[in-house]
Amino acid sequence: MKPITIPLENYLHQYHGEERSQLQRALAIVSLIADDPNYIRPKGVEVASVLMGFHVDLKTILAAILSDPRLITLKKPIDIEAEFGETVANLVQDVNWLNNIRVYSPEMASQPNQAETLRRMLLSMTQDVRSVLIKLAYRIQRLRNLPQESHDIRHFIAHETLDIYAPIANRLGVHQFKWELEDMGLRYLDPATYKHIAKSLAANRTAREACISNFISLLKQTLAKENIACECYGRPKHIYSIWKKMQRKNLSFDQLYDLLAVRVIVDNLMHCYTVLGIVHSLWQTIPKEFDDYIANPKENGYQSLHTVVLDANGNRIEVQIRTQAMHDYAELGVAAHWSYKEGGKQSATMEKSVAILRKMLDTKNADAATADEFKSELFSDRVYVLTPAGKLVDLIKGSTPLDFAYAVHTDIGHRCRGAKVNGRIVPLTYVLHSGEQVEILTVKEVQPNRNWIDTNLGYLKSPRSIQKVKNWFKGQEIEGEALQPKNELPEPEIKNDTLFNVRPNKTLNRCEVTVAGLDNVQTSFAQCCHPVSGDEIIGYISHHKGIIVHRLDCKNILNLEETKQPQLVTVAWGNSKASHAVPIVVHAFNAQNLLTDVSQVLAQMKIHIFSANLESQPDFSAALNLTLQIANAQQLNEVVKKISQLPAIVNVSRL
Repeated sequence: MKPITIPLENYLHQYHGEERSQLQRALAIVSLIADDPNYIRPKGVEVASVLMGFHVDLKTILAAILSDPRLITLKKPIDIEAEFGETVANLVQDVNWLNNIRVYSPEMASQPNQAETLRRMLLSMTQDVRSVLIKLAYRIQRLRNLPQESHDIRHFIAHETLDIYAPIANRLGVHQFKWELEDMGLRYLDPATYKHIAKSLAANRTAREACISNFISLLKQTLAKENIACECYGRPKHIYSIWKKMQRKNLSFDQLYDLLAVRVIVDNLMHCYTVLGIVHSLWQTIPKEFDDYIANPKENGYQSLHTVVLDANGNRIEVQIRTQAMHDYAELGVAAHWSYKEGGKQSATMEKSVAILRKMLDTKNADAATADEFKSELFSDRVYVLTPAGKLVDLIKGSTPLDFAYAVHTDIGHRCRGAKVNGRIVPLTYVLHSGEQVEILTVKEVQPNRNWIDTNLGYLKSPRSIQKVKNWFKGQEIEGEALQPKNELPEPEIKNDTLFNVRPNKTLNRCEVTVAGLDNVQTSFAQCCHPVSGDEIIGYISHHKGIIVHRLDCKNILNLEETKQPQLVTVAWGNSKASHAVPIVVHAFNAQNLLTDVSQVLAQMKIHIFSANLESQPDFSAALNLTLQIANAQQLNEVVKKISQLPAIVNVSRL
């Protein structure tokens, strides 16, 4: 086994006893992959080294080491939970998911909503905020090793970093990560500009540092005489932020005036204005560059005094003055600094979630209550799914494939007749989960189903989707007729409390079904699920019976072998009137007069009975099996509803 240089050894002195033993065990595990000549240094170790500088907790370090992607190649899998506990195992699982997701495309740079949706999805699908921190460290490690990659890969990684990961780091308040992500992203996207700004900064770095030092020294001495306690430090300007300002103000590097910046933090509001007066008395001010964000806070609640002064050598220095509370609010509050820098309206849920995230990062050993708060609050009201083309769609939690269809386009929703999730057929009532890919099966005809707007049936969750369906029916002139389809079938012949069969009516009209828009294809109806007009249906190409039509929620379809799924085709109900032989069973706790009562209900509804079989039990309970002539799903629902309202009925179900 080849020895590997582990920079973490520089940090081992921070750990003792069991903690040090765990760290050494994790390093021993990743050393098992060091025999690979093409993989000299484990990525997880490099990532852990990045995180060590932030004094994160041991579990985060262990998860970073053990999330190394090459560990899955080991012949003997490592039981991380048994070795290091459930928390570390969950963190590793989250990081592996974050490392493997492939959703981003460079086109998102011109689609702000898509980029924002992806950021939210990445945050919402993690169980612990520390996994996001590890992912950011992975991205920094990737960028540091990027020079050896091709030009196209460098550009792709840089675009993704600036569009997705730098904004996430900014939201979490991990500014050291944010600055490095942004600077290295610019370095690979525009090397010439990056080198020009870096060279210009280096040329006068010593002079700038001396200027800031002299400024702070004089200000502190003066404030000490006034008995004003303060924290005063230089605020570095980073290459990417300089470049953004050059772009925003259309200025060259030499024209920028605020490359020198100082932040002053004091105890109370009165001291803010006292310090401002002292600064203005010591140095020449530039009136147009003064902003009072205390008296006039920014829209997101940010408060601070901003002013620009000239020192004795003519250097422009930007000074920010604020209380500790204002500083904490700007850095950690629900209206954090990123809100106005990134632009765009942020929801209250987003702001609350980000505040929780950032507090956890600031707490080395975040307690369980905070972790639970993170899990329950973070985007708990949203779900993020993908179209087949890789576009992200943001939905409310509990949404179904039908909600997805209406979110993509109203017309797709109206024409929806089925859905696949991750390549498998699912019912339209299936509840979607973040990260799933959804494909909608449509027909040419625009024909929503009235069952969709019944919230008890679970087809639609979104009020907006439900309203779209209602609006469609409202626009139809025959809305009233559609609600109660008329049946001119004769009243059934009923025999009381006996087993009987009635010969099916010769005029029974099989409903027309179209396959991929064609109405001349041989079809038959599956006997396992007995679809009726109005049911969500799917077709199965059989070898001898043409297209067999099933209900979309038929268990035989849901459990269909993967090798047979290509035999599924889109089918839809045609326009002809339908009649179907549909079996139902009525369970009652008292058999007396059950058949009579049910028969009377069916006679009033003009429903023809093909067969009836009453099975009584010694305790007087009974099961009445009926085969009825049904026009469509709406009529069947009415039948079930009416029979369920009879006395002694336990339940009515469709077989």
